[in-house]
Amino acid sequence: MSMTNSASFIEPPASSSDGDEIDSLPSSSTNSSADDDEYVSDAEREWRESLQQIELLLTMIVVPYLGKYFGRRCAYWGWAKYMEWKYPVEIVVTSPKLFRAAGAIEAAASL
Repeated sequence: MSMTNSASFIEPPASSSDGDEIDSLPSSSTNSSADDDEYVSDAEREWRESLQQIELLLTMIVVPYLGKYFGRRCAYWGWAKYMEWKYPVEIVVTSPKLFRAAGAIEAAASL
């Protein structure tokens, strides 16, 4: 499927003087300066550096720690279910807060 000139979305340049007036507009704005441009680029650079630091924090510390913690919780839960199924014992956690704290400490111990 080929597009012909008559089906083009680009309008031909105007032959009147209106096109010349648009071309003669000043190319630089009068209300901005080089200091504003440097300030914006510095702010943009600092913003990107902050995002990189947050990304590194998440990928290097937070995600592995949470994965290890929840992985151990899942393993303990699965082992308890297996032991209840295999042997006629009942596993009771007497202090859930202490159990969770011990899991968090264990997960952080090898980091």
